[in-house]
Amino acid sequence: MSTPDPSLPPWLSVVGLGEDGLAGLGDAAKAAIAEAEVVFGGERHLALADAAIRGERHAWLSPFERSVEAVLAARGRPVAVLASGDPFFYGVGVTLSRRIAREEMRVFPAPSSFSLAASRMGWALQETACVSLHGRPLDLIRPHLHPDARILALTSDGDGPAALAALLTESGFGGSRLTVLEALGGPRERVSHHRADAFALADADMLNVCAVEVAAGEGARVLALAPGRDDGLYEHDGQITKREVRALTLSALSPRRGELLWDIGAGSGSVGIEWMLADPSLRAIAVEAHAERAARIRRNAARFGVPGLAVVEGAAPQALAGLAAPDAVFIGGGGSEDGVMEAAIAGLKPGGRLVANAVTTEMEAVLLSRHAGLGGSLIRIDLARAAPVGTMTGWRPAMPVTQWSWTKPAKEIGGSR
Repeated sequence: MSTPDPSLPPWLSVVGLGEDGLAGLGDAAKAAIAEAEVVFGGERHLALADAAIRGERHAWLSPFERSVEAVLAARGRPVAVLASGDPFFYGVGVTLSRRIAREEMRVFPAPSSFSLAASRMGWALQETACVSLHGRPLDLIRPHLHPDARILALTSDGDGPAALAALLTESGFGGSRLTVLEALGGPRERVSHHRADAFALADADMLNVCAVEVAAGEGARVLALAPGRDDGLYEHDGQITKREVRALTLSALSPRRGELLWDIGAGSGSVGIEWMLADPSLRAIAVEAHAERAARIRRNAARFGVPGLAVVEGAAPQALAGLAAPDAVFIGGGGSEDGVMEAAIAGLKPGGRLVANAVTTEMEAVLLSRHAGLGGSLIRIDLARAAPVGTMTGWRPAMPVTQWSWTKPAKEIGGSR
């Protein structure tokens, strides 16, 4: 963010508009538009505020960063930026605030599309999941699909509601009630109700919000809120951290808001995926040497609603070079290979956590050696599952897992690199 100039009064006015245009604005917001020497906005915004604009008009450019630079170039002159609804709820205000200090701005928010939709539905906004799918993958809605959940989803265009209905149906939520709220707050406002698996609205307005009342059918793909999701939800070839071990692994990794995980030898991607499901702010990089598994990780990430999972196709430690430093590292496969553990420890941020699992004696030897030299926590995980034994039932033990957990000292010590 730039440093504000205390000698300058606020020069940038960010004005949120509804579909009712100037009629929905207060006097101060109208004056900010009229007094601006330069006005930026989408073509629709400029048309809605047309009667108040006296200065230069600039429609948004592509890529959008060009327009941000143009706004910055006008610093010190009276400038207005027109936005949709609340500029700080998935809006342009968020983007501009990364480059412009708040002391240089005046903001005039209007009700967001989510607020308007909640009022039309009679829903408590604080109890409703609000998801922006505008210019973003539809898969982001998947973690919110729970029986009886209420979701407000802002889509990208007129095709969005039909695509959302198809996703709901494919995932086992075809009985969900889907309300399409179009052009809210303006003369073209329309509200229609549909069942997801019988959706037939062919002419939805490009400005729409979908309200979803989730109904789960038999076999619906419900993603549990706790780590250790059902192995059957993953596409895998056997290279997967099993659900019970995965739950213990995520507990040891201790995800915290905004952190980055390296998942080395990712296999199916299950650990990185469930790390990201813990909080929307979390990021993960899955490192996988096998092309087929890397493709499978991408498919799993989409179906679990975390399409932002980054996949690096290559073998560690070479594939780790140049990656952003992680706050946590998980080594689930290949950690016994030369240089992998060293590279992971070296790349980990001071104070970061490393968790490594071993099922082979070779990898276990690596973990025992690291524990002896660096300390940390060492546990052994023994699981058994009930299975038929003739006409009766007995316990079949799974392969034991040795898990080493270690926190990198905030200050480097000898032998930690």
